[in-house]
Amino acid sequence: MHTCKLLKTGLKASLASALLLASGAAISADTDSLQQQLDALKSENKLIMQRLEATADMIESGGIDTNTSQSQGHEHGVDKTLRDKTFGGHGAKGNTTIGGYGEMHYTNTDSTNNIDLHRFILFMGHEFSDKIRFWSELEVENAKVDADGGEVAMEQAFLEFDISDETALRAGIILVPVGLINETHEPPTFYGVERNNVEKYIIPTTWREGGVSLTGRFADSFSYDLAMHSGLQISSGDSYAVRGGRNNVRKASMQDPAYTARLKWTGIAGVELGAALQYQRDITQSTDTAAGSATLLESHAVWQTGPFALRALYASWNLDGNGPKNVGADEQSGWYVEPAYKFTPKWGVYARQSSWDNQVNSGSDTQRNQTDFGVSYWPHEDVVVKANYQLLDKAGTNDDGFLLGVGYQF
Repeated sequence: MHTCKLLKTGLKASLASALLLASGAAISADTDSLQQQLDALKSENKLIMQRLEATADMIESGGIDTNTSQSQGHEHGVDKTLRDKTFGGHGAKGNTTIGGYGEMHYTNTDSTNNIDLHRFILFMGHEFSDKIRFWSELEVENAKVDADGGEVAMEQAFLEFDISDETALRAGIILVPVGLINETHEPPTFYGVERNNVEKYIIPTTWREGGVSLTGRFADSFSYDLAMHSGLQISSGDSYAVRGGRNNVRKASMQDPAYTARLKWTGIAGVELGAALQYQRDITQSTDTAAGSATLLESHAVWQTGPFALRALYASWNLDGNGPKNVGADEQSGWYVEPAYKFTPKWGVYARQSSWDNQVNSGSDTQRNQTDFGVSYWPHEDVVVKANYQLLDKAGTNDDGFLLGVGYQF
């Protein structure tokens, strides 16, 4: 009995010891596992903090644009606020920004049935310091260049120097400060698959020249641009049409430079009123003695209230000389009115009535009239899908049909 009791006592002690050892091992294993989890959480938290700090640094230095919206595009604006939106703010020296935009069109009208990668643009900007930066756009049109057309060209390439918080000087290839879409023409920022024809044949967008400009703000609600740059070089072979005079700063003649001034007012929220004046002493660059000086007047108004928006623009050229006068091109003008309504942030509809004529005084029916109506869908604020129908009367000949398009900006 005594021996059994001892055996039972020993067995109990052994079992107790085993349980204690097992419990200790389990506690130790749980502790090790818990420590490993804590170490993993610490590592993850450290990584998150590093990423947050890196993101904050990028925002401060301009690497991320926190103000981009579908209505702004890559606006190359006239004041410090717009420049900050373009570059994400003036930050650390040596910051480089890239971006781009593009669009593809399908056109099915009485005269055309094709699909075209219409534009592919790459942006590149570099911040040398808080006061000096560079901005450029390289463009490919119609997918490739061959005997049938297409183009690879610099759309912009200029240095910008801050003179003060509200004033900057630019030098290089600049977009001429005229109209509504010559400076801001990324596909998500305007209605219609194609850009409007008034700002194609009269302005003529996209219109860039080589030169210098002074841009700034005053009195809170006013902005201005003053520019001296290369001018158009039109010819009698193209009936002195202004669009044919663009040479995109490819060995552009400076025999007769042009001078442009623009003033804009934005004193009421959602309203913009603007006017521009350009003068060129000889719009043929002294190559045609039958032609002479040219003056462009442009005015526009934009009104947006809630989901409703309205755009209106008028532009007119007056050309001196018997050459333009003899073919009626001494006056070239156009206008359009465009109401639009956004049902939601993703869906919008518009209509546009436009008219333009590059030979107003020809005595012939050279006026073009066009009605457009369509819809735009933004699955993302920087991506757009468009559809519209056009009714185009070209001197008694119709060119009606529908267009589909996709576009983006980043």
